[in-house]
Amino acid sequence: MRGESPIRVMGRAPPRNRFSPVRYCGRALRARKGEGLHTETGGSRGESRGSGLWGSRKGGRGSNQSRNRGAVRRGLLALVVLALAAPFAAGASGRGHGAHGYLAPSLQRAADDTPNALVHVIVQSTDGAASAQSALDTYGDGAKRLGIVDAAAGVVPAEDLPQLADQPGIVITPDNPVILDARHNNNQDGYGSDQAWTKAVGVDQIWPSDCRTRRCGTGPRVSGPAPTIAFVDSGIEADRSDFGDRVLADVNLTSLPNNSPGDGYGHGTLVAGLAAGSSPSYTGAAPTAGIVSLDVMDDQGMAQTSDVIRAAQWILQHRDEYGIRVANFSLHSGTATSFRWDPLDKAVEKLWTSGVVVVASSGNYGTGGKSVRMGYAPANDPFAITVGALDIRNSTNLERAAVPAWSAWGYTFDGFAKPELSAPGRGIVGPVPAGSTLATDPKLKSKVIPTADGTYTKLSGTSLSAPIVSGIASDLLALKPSLTPDQVKGALMLGAQALPKVRSFAGGVGEVYAPDAASINRPPNPNRALDTFLVPDPSGDGVVFDDGAWLAAASASRSWNTVSWLDGWAGASWSVVSWSDVSWSDVSWSDVSWSDVSWSDVSWSDVSWSDAPWFKVYLDSD
Repeated sequence: MRGESPIRVMGRAPPRNRFSPVRYCGRALRARKGEGLHTETGGSRGESRGSGLWGSRKGGRGSNQSRNRGAVRRGLLALVVLALAAPFAAGASGRGHGAHGYLAPSLQRAADDTPNALVHVIVQSTDGAASAQSALDTYGDGAKRLGIVDAAAGVVPAEDLPQLADQPGIVITPDNPVILDARHNNNQDGYGSDQAWTKAVGVDQIWPSDCRTRRCGTGPRVSGPAPTIAFVDSGIEADRSDFGDRVLADVNLTSLPNNSPGDGYGHGTLVAGLAAGSSPSYTGAAPTAGIVSLDVMDDQGMAQTSDVIRAAQWILQHRDEYGIRVANFSLHSGTATSFRWDPLDKAVEKLWTSGVVVVASSGNYGTGGKSVRMGYAPANDPFAITVGALDIRNSTNLERAAVPAWSAWGYTFDGFAKPELSAPGRGIVGPVPAGSTLATDPKLKSKVIPTADGTYTKLSGTSLSAPIVSGIASDLLALKPSLTPDQVKGALMLGAQALPKVRSFAGGVGEVYAPDAASINRPPNPNRALDTFLVPDPSGDGVVFDDGAWLAAASASRSWNTVSWLDGWAGASWSVVSWSDVSWSDVSWSDVSWSDVSWSDVSWSDVSWSDAPWFKVYLDSD
C-alpha cells in the first residue's frame, strides 16, 4: 500500500504556537473516509444505508427520498451486546479486555464462511501499536502502524482471525470503507454572501469588519487569523481564490488507487469552502482560519478507516506546528458499532482530549424523519460534536426551519442522543474543482455554478452542515483562545436557537448561532460526567477513556450523566424540553441475539477496492 506522501506546504509559512493550543490530554480515535453523499448502498452487503452528502430524493419541497433503503436494518442492536455485555473486565488502558481478545462478529463470520478470503482489518493492542503490528505481521501482510489508537492495519487470511484474536488485549475490527455525507453580494470588507445560511447562523455578525466604514454592532468580531481547521476529506483545490494563502499543508494519506493530486473528487473543497472560504460572494463561516488538507479519499469518494485514523494521528502530531484547533470529519464509517470498540472513535477522542475540537456530520441515512440507530463513527462518539442538517427554506425565520427526512438522528448503541446541534444543510452553495468528479457528473450538471472566481455547486447533506459548525468553532477560539473543546461544545449548545417546529431532538438542542455562542463567558461542560472516566494513558502522554468503569456506572444508574447538566445551562432556549432527559437513555441489552447481525453477512472475498459499487448518488430535488 502507498505510504504517506511528502507534505506540500502552501502559501505562508506554518505558524508555530500562534494560538497556544490547550494541552487537554487524551487518547486518539480512528476515522474512516466517506461522508458527504446520500447513498443507497454502504460499504458491504447487508450494511446498506444512506450517506450524508445528498439526502434522499422523494418528499416535499426540496426534500429527498423519505425512505432510505440504505438504512441499517437488522442486528445493529447486537452491537450493544458486544459493547455493553461483552465479558471483558476493564484493563489499565481504559478499554477493557480480558484473557482473550475481541473479534468483531463480521470477521468471525468471514472466518467461518470464507476462510480463504483476504480480509482488511485493524488490530488494537493494550500493549501498544508495536505489539499490534507484530501480532498482525505474524498472520498477515502489509501492516501499517496506527500509533494514535495503539493499533496496526493490514490484510489477514480469514481463517487465521480466530487464532489472532485468541490473545489477551487484542481487539480486531474490519478496516471498512468510509462514506461521505454531502446537497452573490460583495461588501466593503471583502466578505459577503446572498445565501440565507450565513445570516441564519449569524456568522456575518462576527466576520472581521472595518468599523470605520460601516456600523459594526455591539457583539464581538473576529480580528486577524482564526485557528486552523483540519479537513479529513478528499483533498482541497488549494490554489483557488477562496482560500488565498491559508492552505498551510496538503497531505496525501490515501492508500487506495486512482487518487488525483489536489481534490479529484471535489467534496473536500466544498466542505472547506463552507467552513473557511473567503470568496466575496460565497464567504464561509471562518474566512480567516488556517486550513490543513488531509486527503484520505480517492476520486470516487472512497476511503479506508485506517487512512482516516492516520489522518487523525497526523493532526495529533502536527497540531502545534500548524495551530490546529478544529478537525472536521464530514464522513462516517461503513459499519455501525459501539464507541467502546471502534478505533475511529478512539482516534477522535484522542484529538478531543488533546485540545482539538472534533466536529462530525450525523449522516444522511435518516428514514422519513424517524429516529434511527446512530451507530456510525465518528458521529456516535459522545465527546465529539455531531451536527445534523436543517432545511431553512431560504429564510432566517426559525418558524420555517425543519429537519430534512434524510438527516440522521437518534440514540447510539451506548444510549447517547445524537446530534447535539444542527446547521443549514439543504441547497448550500460552495466551491468545487471544475474537473472533479462532483463537477463533471452528468447528474449534477444542473447544480454547477460557473463564475469568474471559479466553479461552485449547490448541494445538500449533513456533510455541509458540519463545516459550518467547524468554522464557528474556529471563530470562538479566535475570540477566546483559552477555551477547551468541552467549553466550545458547551458554548455552541448553550447559544443554540430553539426550533419551534421540531418537536423531537432531531435537530439536537437547536440551530447553531454564532453571536450568542460568542457572548458566553463561562460555557458549561456537556462532557462533565464523561470526563470523570478519563485516566492516564499507560502507553503514552495524555489520558484515555476508561470504558469499563463507565459501563459499570452507566449500567448501575440511569442518572450517571446528571452531573453534566447541573450548572450553567439556565440560559438555554432549546427546542427540547430538557436535553438531560434525552442525552442518556436506557438501552435494552439483554434482548439482543448475538447471531442476528445482518452486517456480518458480507462475503469478504467479493470486496474489490478498485471497482466495488459502494453507493449510488441521489440528487437533491430543489
